[in-house]
Amino acid sequence: MRKFLVVLDDSRECLNAMRYAALRAAHTGAGVTILSVIPPEAFQHWMGVGDLMRAEARERIEAHFEVFAKWMRDKQGVNPQLVIREGNPVTEILGLVNDDPEIGVLVLGAGTEKAGPGPLVTAMTRSSGSLPIPVTIVPGDMSKDRLEKIT
Repeated sequence: MRKFLVVLDDSRECLNAMRYAALRAAHTGAGVTILSVIPPEAFQHWMGVGDLMRAEARERIEAHFEVFAKWMRDKQGVNPQLVIREGNPVTEILGLVNDDPEIGVLVLGAGTEKAGPGPLVTAMTRSSGSLPIPVTIVPGDMSKDRLEKIT
């Protein structure tokens, strides 16, 4: 089954990327894989403190994921898969795309700030020429109604 890969982070534009991926998956019979990447520098503390911080980060990610997963299951009939990795987000995205041949599209949300679309979108568009899958960039300020119409 083809899957849409979407990145779960703390950005506002993440919401539109999640919506788009779920709506497209529902309309095409595909799945959704949600990737959350924990940066390694978050745990550069004493071993016990780092382990505790890692566990807390995973709990936060799982709670955040459950909000999206419930909406996807209840409203779209899509049961997403959560993948949590530690490392550099771009490296981990590329690694997951290479590890899972069912991932067919990477969906990213673009920020609306004057500084640009965001570091992840910028980095992934630089790598887009060598990606084995297409990248869909969803505008962060696109309305829910518009998203529903185009999917």
